[in-house]
Parts: sequence; structure tokens; C-alpha cells
Amino acid sequence: TATPTHRAHVYYSGRVQGVGFRYTAEELALKIGLLGCVKNLPDGRVELVCEGSKTDIEKLLEDIQKSALGRHIAKIVCGWEKPKNEFTDFCVEFCR
Repeated sequence: TATPTHRAHVYYSGRVQGVGFRYTAEELALKIGLLGCVKNLPDGRVELVCEGSKTDIEKLLEDIQKSALGRHIAKIVCGWEKPKNEFTDFCVEFCR
């Protein structure tokens, strides 16, 4: 895998918990080859952090919206950051 050049930090709001959001996002990200994680937040949002090329990250965000999850998403807040190279794969994280 090439060294990531971009990092997206995304928050999804709506009915995004309990609908398979994290596992769908994980499957899509792994298919593209992105690194990162996705988790439910206590306030009902889903947080997704991913690193890779800007093109691949944009493809993931588009694929999530085009998937069956799209209808559950009410709001997306996406911020771009410098990659931290902290991930070795893409996985679902669980809040403790």
C-alpha cells in the first residue's frame, strides 16, 4: 500500500446507528484499500477516519452515500487533515 497522502475525518448524523453502517463502511473501505476506522459515538453519530489518496477517500465517501446507508444519513461533516499514518488496516472500533 502506498503511503497515504490525505486523511478525512467524517461525522455522519441521522439514523446511522443500528443499520449496519460501520460494517458497510468497513467493507467499502477495505475494497478500495483505505486505512482507518469507523465507530459509533455516544451522541448517535458515526465517526469515520480514513487515510489514502484523495481520489480513493472521495470514492469511499461517494460509495457510502450511494449505498443503502445513504437514505439514513441526514448530515455529513467532513474535515481534511494531514495523514498521521497510525493505521495498518481499516476496522470497526467500539467505544468503551
